[in-house]
Amino acid sequence: MRELEHLRAIRDTLPETSVRLSHGAPSFVYREKRCFLMFMDNHHDDGRRAIWCAAPEGMQELLVGSDPGKFFRPPYVGHRGWLGVMLHGKVDWDEIAGIVEDAYATVAA
Repeated sequence: MRELEHLRAIRDTLPETSVRLSHGAPSFVYREKRCFLMFMDNHHDDGRRAIWCAAPEGMQELLVGSDPGKFFRPPYVGHRGWLGVMLHGKVDWDEIAGIVEDAYATVAA
């Protein structure tokens, strides 16, 4: 899966991180315990290939409001401010790298 390869390359630049399966999804964790990103592929047949990730306070509302076709409030973790990001079509991997870095900084702080 090409998207997961891109995400792993971004994660490789972040200190003290690893990947493990959580609820059947590849999940990026900080210091072996704090999850900051999950790669979801058709979760419960929702038709989405996406990431769910931690986000700085207020970012979820801002991004979902600005582009609801790309950003969404993910189930289970959306109430904690996590952000869903679609990985369909042409993906701007520089933008995704920034989002992943923000997710990492949110849990590593």
